[in-house]
Amino acid sequence: MTINCKGELIDLTVPKVMGILNLTPDSFFDGGTYKDESSILNQVDYMLNHGATFIDMGAYSSRPGAEHVNEDEELKRMLPVIELILKKFPDTLISVDTFRSKVASESLERGAAIINDISAGNLDEEMFKTVAQHQVPYIMMHLKGTPQSMQKEATYTDLIKDLRHYFSEKVQEATSQKINDIIIDPGFGFAKTTEQNYTLLNHLDLFKTFDLPLLIGLSRKSMIYKVLDSNPKEALNGTTSLHTIALLKGANILRAHDVKEAMECVKLVSALKANAL
Repeated sequence: MTINCKGELIDLTVPKVMGILNLTPDSFFDGGTYKDESSILNQVDYMLNHGATFIDMGAYSSRPGAEHVNEDEELKRMLPVIELILKKFPDTLISVDTFRSKVASESLERGAAIINDISAGNLDEEMFKTVAQHQVPYIMMHLKGTPQSMQKEATYTDLIKDLRHYFSEKVQEATSQKINDIIIDPGFGFAKTTEQNYTLLNHLDLFKTFDLPLLIGLSRKSMIYKVLDSNPKEALNGTTSLHTIALLKGANILRAHDVKEAMECVKLVSALKANAL
């Protein structure tokens, strides 16, 4: 449960928080919020000061039905911000949310520390080779189809068995290509109905058999606000509730918009486990 980020060993036996920084104009919660240097640096400063171990940056919106963005535009959004953040906060461990190997490679060359791939290499056959060459931690998520088609792909013979089979094959492929630090993300909200998302959360502990760190992305998603008949802006309390459940079921990293509140979940669950009989 230890990963190597730019020579720094990060122990994930104590769960960590990954703060979300969307560089897209159309992300479902905070799209277009961080579009100038001041707002970007202020948000990164806030997240780091409230306990974020990683900052996850995305320049391609993967929300259901999001508009496709070409590679040049993704690079144009991503690379200057990596340089900006590392100039101001040089020790920041940046995770780059991309499924494109070129974006991954150029981001790592500018100082990013982790690649977070929603497709686990399925949308770019060069991704595994790129990650292996750079020897960085790799987050592989479960996704069927593409962000544009995934909502039509939520059919499974057996959800949990199908996902476990998917990860067994992907982990084997990644390790065979000499990727050493692998993190699993079951992909809440990606090619899954609301009911399937809760089935997945209920059986999250079954993914610990891979003996790999488990990243959870639940923050303000529709599986929360649809049940509560609200919207993403009103989904913080629901997010906190599900973060707590995920931690109790073995999550190692919470990918969250609200770092302070996610860290409170980590501290409280850690206190509970420390005092368990």
